[in-house]
Amino acid sequence: MTKASLVTAHTGDIPRDNPCAQCGTPIPQPDWIEPGEGRVSYLWPCHACNYRFEAVAIFDEHAIEHPPLAA
Repeated sequence: MTKASLVTAHTGDIPRDNPCAQCGTPIPQPDWIEPGEGRVSYLWPCHACNYRFEAVAIFDEHAIEHPPLAA
């Protein structure tokens, strides 16, 4: 992940201290954030047990802002 990816993200929107899916240790922040249409994927690395996992946030279609149409 490049630092440019984090610069474009709103720091308040990045999840923090997600528990490891294997051992439960809190992970300070994801290694990778990949936005998509109606979803955001996060790659979480656990340094305690070396487990890595992906979590996906799926947004309600009514909450998604649509880009403005060109005039």
